[in-house]
Amino acid sequence: MFCEGYAFILSPIGSFEWYIWIVARFQISIGSMTYNVITLYDVPSTVPQPWAPHIWRIRLILNYKRLPYRTVWIELSDVETTLRSIGAPPTSVRSDGRPVYTLPVIVDPLRSRSNPTILSNPDSIADYLEGTYPARPVYPEGSRALQLMFVRYLQEVFSKPLLPILVPLSYQRLPDRVQAHFHSTGQIAFPPLSGSQREQAWGAVKQQFDALATMMDQNAAGDGDGVVAMGHEVSYADFVLCSMLIWIEKVSPQDGWLRVRQWNGGRWARLHERCRAYMDVY
Repeated sequence: MFCEGYAFILSPIGSFEWYIWIVARFQISIGSMTYNVITLYDVPSTVPQPWAPHIWRIRLILNYKRLPYRTVWIELSDVETTLRSIGAPPTSVRSDGRPVYTLPVIVDPLRSRSNPTILSNPDSIADYLEGTYPARPVYPEGSRALQLMFVRYLQEVFSKPLLPILVPLSYQRLPDRVQAHFHSTGQIAFPPLSGSQREQAWGAVKQQFDALATMMDQNAAGDGDGVVAMGHEVSYADFVLCSMLIWIEKVSPQDGWLRVRQWNGGRWARLHERCRAYMDVY
């Protein structure tokens, strides 16, 4: 659960933030006054819970830091229009100069309701949340550079074999209207892998998990618990990795997650369980 017992009573967040938390969770209103909370934009799908890994890493941070937030669901085909309308910055620029708009995006009015902070790009959002709300840090002191190197490795090396498996499966989980939109615009995902191609692809994924397990096992030699990346406590690196595990679990529960949770002595299932307390969706 988001709050383990009554532990949230001892939260180190400030009194104003605490009051906003109460308002957000229990929908308290005073007269006609509305108290704003952080807005996290996400995409709906046909699976029971969200699946997009870049968005999950931000949701995990928000829950871990006990920050009040709500999720606004926008269909993938409406992302650019919606983000332009709220003034969100683009995440990149195409070769022809056109901006690219992607999720996650947050809108944070907690510090200034008249001039809320609007951010895109998961690493930028994580950096902002850590700097603005330092309680319950996700970057232990002196670890930021190393964690960002680890995250880049996850994004550019570790996750690559997952893409040909999970991207088509993710496309299939989009609402029919969104699939029809991409089909009509020529943006058609490759069909899911099957047979020997699928087995070969999962073999390549397992090689990456084996290599990562060998590295993370170094933390089990007295200076860590062998589960998380930074010794004994969860950190940003764990949330990035766990968001990929959630992606596998949500779009390939009977094939992918059934495999992965058993690999390397069950260490990935243990990491998933370690982060479960921060998986609530608001």
